[in-house]
Amino acid sequence: MLALASLAASSPVPTEALPSAARQGSDAPTVQALDFNWTRDGAITGVAGLLWIGSEAVFKKDLAPKTCRWCDRSADGTDTLNAVDRWGRGVMADTAEGRETWDLWSNIGGFGVLPVGVLGAQYLLASGSGAPLRYYAQDTTIIVESVVVASLVNQLVKFSVGRERPFVHLLPEDQKGLTRHPTDNNLSFYSGHTNMAFALVTAAGTVSELRGYKHRWLIWAVGLPAAASVGLLRMGAGRHYLTDVLVGAAAGTLFGVGMPLLLHGRQEESQAQSRAARMSMNVSGGLGGVMFSGQF
Repeated sequence: MLALASLAASSPVPTEALPSAARQGSDAPTVQALDFNWTRDGAITGVAGLLWIGSEAVFKKDLAPKTCRWCDRSADGTDTLNAVDRWGRGVMADTAEGRETWDLWSNIGGFGVLPVGVLGAQYLLASGSGAPLRYYAQDTTIIVESVVVASLVNQLVKFSVGRERPFVHLLPEDQKGLTRHPTDNNLSFYSGHTNMAFALVTAAGTVSELRGYKHRWLIWAVGLPAAASVGLLRMGAGRHYLTDVLVGAAAGTLFGVGMPLLLHGRQEESQAQSRAARMSMNVSGGLGGVMFSGQF
């Protein structure tokens, strides 16, 4: 949806159909250069990505809590789940087969359809705005950088908090160790799929805003509901509570907006700040008077 909407919006209007004044205005450069360093940003992306993937694929069995630390039960076994999550749990499918189906679609959407759609839309917005190909390469790196840093922080929180997943919470104690992935039983807070989806969309939207791409509103208008649907699918699968999804959306948005703004501002703004930082004033005096000199 993102790619098709962006393709339609980025279709150029023939310049011969425009008045001369409009043609002159359309020829004016509007795409902004951003502060970007391949060494710095490649290192951040690579290190964060390796740590995230390693913690998931290699060290998860050692890092994931064996028992819940946040169990939503009192010492005597009474269910203490809060009212918001109890209400949100109503989205969860009633059968194990239904939950597996929701889980499958959340993986397809979160790790397949949404990334392809967002990066495809980013390319169409960039090319439709007349940006050179290197800008798209930088955009992709900034987006991926934001996602992997957000995902690494999410992983650290999951391993530390150890909240029991909704579908595990409903199982008798003697059956909790018999789930398909027992190491995953206590990693409910906060939703990694939702965190990744919102980091992806908001990073692409923020980069598009900084660049000044035409029709950049499409990223927000289509991408945010698509990211929210990933969180809904995770709730239907019984993998996350509503609060897990809400915090995941907030955290993903924080990194998706914050990383581009903090590390990749527009170049003229960065240069102005750099010039301001180099301003200096020297004062010297003697019998003949006082002299002021400086660099601005």
